[in-house]
This record gives sequence, C-alpha cells and structure tokens, in this order.
Amino acid sequence: MDAVRLLAIARKEWIQLRRDVRSMVLAFALPVALLLFFGYAITWDVHDIRIAVLDQDASRQSRELVEALEASGYFHVTQRLSGYGDVDARLARGEVRGVLVVPPGFARDLAAGRDAAVQLLVDGGDANTATIAVSYAEAIVAGYSRGVVLQGRRIEIPARAEARVWYNPRLESRWMIVPGLIAVIMSVIAAMLTALTIAREWERGTMEQLAATPVGRLEVVLGKLVPYLGIGLFDVAMATLAGTLVFGVPLRGGILLLGVLSLLFLLGALGLGIFISAALRSQVLAMQVSMVATYLPAILLSGFLFDIAGMPAPLRLVTRIIPARYFVAVTRGIFLKGVGLEVLWPQAVSMIVFAAVGLALATRSFRKEIA
Repeated sequence: MDAVRLLAIARKEWIQLRRDVRSMVLAFALPVALLLFFGYAITWDVHDIRIAVLDQDASRQSRELVEALEASGYFHVTQRLSGYGDVDARLARGEVRGVLVVPPGFARDLAAGRDAAVQLLVDGGDANTATIAVSYAEAIVAGYSRGVVLQGRRIEIPARAEARVWYNPRLESRWMIVPGLIAVIMSVIAAMLTALTIAREWERGTMEQLAATPVGRLEVVLGKLVPYLGIGLFDVAMATLAGTLVFGVPLRGGILLLGVLSLLFLLGALGLGIFISAALRSQVLAMQVSMVATYLPAILLSGFLFDIAGMPAPLRLVTRIIPARYFVAVTRGIFLKGVGLEVLWPQAVSMIVFAAVGLALATRSFRKEIA
C-alpha cells in the first residue's frame, strides 16, 4: 500500500466533498443539530403532574396531605371535585393525570391510631408517567405518615432506608440520553456520509478515471475513509462539547480514551457505508439502505431507549451484532461513570472486530472493473 496514492485519493475525496453542499451540511451541521433537538425532545423526567382532589374529609390533616403533594414540585392541583361522578370525566378528557381521593374519617382514623387510607386514581394511558406518579405519591404519603403526631409524640419507624444514587444522583434523564445520543447519531451519520462515496463515482461517470489508475482497492477504500474519519472525530468532539456545556452532562472519564474508542467505532461505521455504496451504486438507494441499517437498530436495539436486559432472549442475541450497543456503553461509561479500559475492554474488542469487518466488507465489495 502506497501512502502517496492513499493521500491522493483522500485529497480527491475531500475536494469532491467540499463541492457538495448537501454532504457538508450532513457532515458538520446535522450531528449537533440532532443532538440539540433530541436532547431537549426526549426526556423521562416528570414534573408538575396535573391532579384533581376529591377531599371528602375536609379536615386540617387532609389539607396538609394535599399541601405536601404540591410542595414536592411533582404534583400540581388544578381542580377540586365535589363527588366521584366527576372523576371519570376528568381523566377521560385528559384534564388531569390523576385524582387524589381523601375519604371521610381520614383525620379520625389518624387520631385513633388506625390505618388511614387515601386513594390515587391515575390515568394509565401513559404507563411511564403513571408509574412515576404512583411512586412519587407513595413516597410523599410515606413521608407525611412519618410526621403524623399522635398523643403528643412523633411516630418514627425503627429502621429507615436511605437510598443513594451513584453516577446520576438527581436522576436527570438527559444525563443518560445525551451520551447515548452521541453514539446513535454518529452511527447514522457516519454510514450515511460514506454511503454516497462510491455511488457518487458511478453516477458522475468518474469511476472510469479511478479504474484507470494503479491504485489498489484497499488504498481507494482507506483514502476515501480518511476525510470522513476526520469529520467524524470532529463531530464527536462538538457533540461532547455541546453535551457538557448545553445539557450539563459531566465528562468524568478520559477524553483520550473516548477519542480512541470513537475512532474504532467510526472505522466500522464508515466501512459499512462504503460497503453499501459499492454494492448498490445508487446514491438515493444507498442513503435509504444506510438509514434502515443503522437508525432503527441504533434506536431500538442498542440499549439507548430500552434496557437490553428486559428484552426477550432472541432479541438480546440480535443486539450483540449491533455496533451502536457497544458505543452506547462506552459513551455512558466514560461520561457518567468515569471508567477506563479496565472496564470497557469488552466493548473495545467488539468495536475492533466491527472495524475489521466493516473495512473487509468495503474492500471486498469495491470493484474497479467497469461492467
């Protein structure tokens, strides 16, 4: 392999890339734009849950319970109901997410030392919000119960569990989403960029000129990869900067390790794009296939949105051939946990294999012969 010929191919590809406005926008503007858009759009944080209150006890204790819910910042009382007949209508129309029902005798049961029941009716149409709302309400009611005063003394349970959340103490969903987004976006953008390379040569009629040169197949593939590899690393750096400055995601691990593992991932993703481009020879078709081959698996099967451990066994096996799965684990591990290669070496090995397979497929599929 001749370095001079390789650099000549890289220079030629960069000149073609600079003249293609669409590719330049795709390369430099789209990754950060997608990170900002999805970073703000995707969230599992739940605040200001609209609820209605049906207070049939109308006592000081029932008012204190409602005030405790509102003071938490998670619930916002928007309506006061007069009877059970209004409950179904409010939930069905989506005016509120839940209804708190305080039955008659609530204060009397507390004063007598008996269990005092309250009811929370939640709209289960959005299962995620419903589950979170119930968890919040249970925690607030439990805290209220511990502070109840009976017969001049404060009730305290003998043992109290105190939970401590590591790596994301405030349970900010963006801290989990943004590092995963970097992996997903780069998976898609890298394949889409190089999916146009060989197909563009065929459609513009310049493949004949390339075929007449003494450049080998591997030199062509690597030469075409070099500009996009630099662009990919630049995009990762910009996305990392945006994640830390805009979304406040901590970067606890090593930047050098993130760069090296990003390089491995990009090699495989770019090689996959060239393989698609060489196999299909059509820019439109290659773009469509690269989107299907990277976007859906990266979103659904990488662990970005859905926990892999909760998937059925056959799907868990399928995720092992999804490269974004390993890069998502890398970005979250470096950003949130600050772990090094001693923890991430399985992902590193998997991405080395991915890079080797991607380059091998790209080299094997590329043909200089004119049919």
